[in-house]
Amino acid sequence: MPVRPIVDVMVILERNGHILLAERKDTGYADGMLNLPSGKVDHDRENVTQAAAREVLEEVGVRVDAAALRHVHVMNYLNPEGEQRIGWFFAVTHWDGEPYNAEPHKCAGISWHRPEELPDNTVPYNALGIGHALKGEPFSVHGWKPEEGHPIPFRE
Repeated sequence: MPVRPIVDVMVILERNGHILLAERKDTGYADGMLNLPSGKVDHDRENVTQAAAREVLEEVGVRVDAAALRHVHVMNYLNPEGEQRIGWFFAVTHWDGEPYNAEPHKCAGISWHRPEELPDNTVPYNALGIGHALKGEPFSVHGWKPEEGHPIPFRE
């Protein structure tokens, strides 16, 4: 049976050598940790760039033109709960409006950080993607034990 992974989008808002992170609150997952403006693709009506632009608007109140999003990394991630996810990381340097905490019921606040000096409480999935993006690496796989992360050879 084919795997149907969750498709996530994460947006790296870059300004003056810093990126925007939001502190999760009252979500039931990773509360107290920092993450990029992010969310899931609504499979029945949007693609990854549309989802990324929507999530940025919902979470930090700024409008991003989907065409301005620059793909910087994609990750195949097996989270600690055993869910397979595909994470699309986008970067953007121009947007309309000033970022603010647009979801105070799910976010304790937003803050700017140097991407090469992320706080220890950054969500690992996000920290890994940011690190790969900084190195210019377009793709990664994380979460599998070394013997589990290899594709099965094609056989006729």
